Amino acid sequence: MVTQFIGTGRRKSSIARVRLVQGTGKRLVNGRDLEQYFSRIALSRIAVQPLVASSTTDNLDLIANVRGGGLSGQAGAISLGAARALLRMDGTLRSSLGKEGLLTRDARMKERKKYGQAAARKRFQFSKR
Repeated sequence: MVTQFIGTGRRKSSIARVRLVQGTGKRLVNGRDLEQYFSRIALSRIAVQPLVASSTTDNLDLIANVRGGGLSGQAGAISLGAARALLRMDGTLRSSLGKEGLLTRDARMKERKKYGQAAARKRFQFSKR
């Protein structure tokens, strides 16, 4: 039986379930290759940052199911999920992942729209007369 480690990551309104399996360094997101799924190189780098920080890019396969939000939020969610799965795999990686800030959930969310306004902070145009 293959040993796998699972981690859940959230960012903005995206939720990612990440599985790490012993393998050859294959990376799949929603059944597609990571570089193909994230068209921008910066987003694919963000997603695999925990694997690079722990230097396990070549001997672990990353399989992620992600839903909700946009591509930037999804990349952040995959990053947090991968970091949590690595932590379950090897507890000694906590210090190296923590120094990179990969174990911290980014709590910034979209601010809600208020009534009587055009958006969260934007007001309707004021007319004196």
